[in-house]
Formats: sequence, structure tokens, C-alpha cells
Amino acid sequence: MTIAITGATGHLGRLVISKLSAQVPAGGVVALTRSPEKAGDLGVEVREADYDRPETLGPALAGVDTLLLVSGNEMGKREHQHRNVIEAAQEAGVRRIVYTSLLRADSSPLSLAAEHAATEDAVKASGIPYTILRNGWYTENYTGSIPGALAGGAFVGSAGEGRVSSAARADYADAAVAVLAGAGHEGKTYELAGDEAWTLSHLAAEISRQTGRSIPYRDLPEAEYAGALKGFGLPDGLAHAIAGWDASAAEGALFDDSRQLSRLIGHPTTPLAATVAEALGS
Repeated sequence: MTIAITGATGHLGRLVISKLSAQVPAGGVVALTRSPEKAGDLGVEVREADYDRPETLGPALAGVDTLLLVSGNEMGKREHQHRNVIEAAQEAGVRRIVYTSLLRADSSPLSLAAEHAATEDAVKASGIPYTILRNGWYTENYTGSIPGALAGGAFVGSAGEGRVSSAARADYADAAVAVLAGAGHEGKTYELAGDEAWTLSHLAAEISRQTGRSIPYRDLPEAEYAGALKGFGLPDGLAHAIAGWDASAAEGALFDDSRQLSRLIGHPTTPLAATVAEALGS
């Protein structure tokens, strides 16, 4: 069986390839990326696959049995890009698609949800057996802001006391590997989130504990937070999107207590403290 992973040079794709390669026979993993020159260290076969260039997708998917479609990162373009991949998978005779979606994509208030829900519909309409991995928030989405918090003396956001059931990126990679290398997952949709729910106040307290400094959480109105992000150099659209995600988190959009992720991967999800420690040590 040949398993192909799109977005192979991204953070999640690299983790999946590394973990999957330890479980399947040599030659059974194919890395698909629009930048093959960045994939020389993956240790598997690499093929060019650009979501925006359908002519690359057919050859990339030749002989592939199972496809992990890692969602793209270009907001506003993903529905079209994903449809290109799904149509190419149909033509290539791919026998299973696993798609990395968003927690509660069909009901989430997050601005990211619509493209994920549309892609889920396209996967289901393709007639190819599928599994949907509705990934919750990556803890790294927030710990990536630790350097700025240390520099500014506070962790800022707009999530209030909203609880975030995040997991480390490696936990979501484990889930993908469990489905790709396992059986009995066809037709299932998994709502995946961390075992531990925390607030940004908790995160700030953990940063303070590990650094020995006082780093409080400063909660800002959504528009003010977007303005601050723009001041940090983020593009206007992205700044407003991030602030909007925080505002949705304040209303519970990132909370889930089903523990489907830890059951699927067979171990507890990575604690917040461990991901904070990793960020501080990097």
C-alpha cells in the first residue's frame, strides 16, 4: 500500500511522515509538496504537487492507495485548492482520503470553518472512502507568541476566560498515523482536541512559572487586539482573523471535552506545560 501526504514540508506533514515511516514498509510513504527542493531530508520518495497547478496532481497521485490531504494554509483559496486535489484523486484511482479538517467544522463560528466544511462535502461527494480528522487548536498556535510576550512583558489576546482544549501538533500527527496505518476508520469523522482545557490566563501563569518572570495575561477588545497585531507587522486581514478567532474562543469555540483524540492515539495528549517548555527551549 502506498500512502501519500500533502503539505509534506509543513510542520504537520513532516511529523506525520516521520512517524508513519516507522510503521509502514520502506517505499510505502510518498511526500507531496509544491517545493520538492525543501523535502530532501524527509527520507521518502518526493513528488511535486501544487494545489494551484492541477497538472502536477495527477502524476503526483499515480499509484497512491491512501491520501492524507493536509489542509492548505491560504485562507480564501483552500476550497478551490482542495477540490483540485480531490478531483485528481478520483481520476488517479485513489482508494481512500483522510482529510485534516477543523473541530466541529459544520457548526464552528470560526471564520476558518466554511472552507473546511465545503471540503468535507467535496470529499464525501467524491465517492472515495474517507475519514475526516477534525483537528482542534494546536497548542503551538499560542506558544508561538511566547517570545513576543516575554519581550513585551505580557501575553495579549481577546479570548477572555474562554477555555482552549488544545493539543500539541505531534498529537494530531499521531492521530493521522493511527488512521493511515490502521483499519476500521472509513466513513468516520473524529472531533479531535486535547484532554486539558486552559485559558490564556493559565498560559500566562505557566510562562511566568517556567521563566521566573511575571507575565500577566492582558485581555483586549477584539478591534484593539487586531490593531496590536498589525502593529507587530501582521497583514491587516490576518490580524483581524486572529483576533476574531480569539473572540470566538471566548465564546467556547475551541473547547471540547470528548477526549476522542487521546482515545484514538492511545495515550494522553501533551500537557500545556510541556509545549510551553519546548517553546522556551527552542
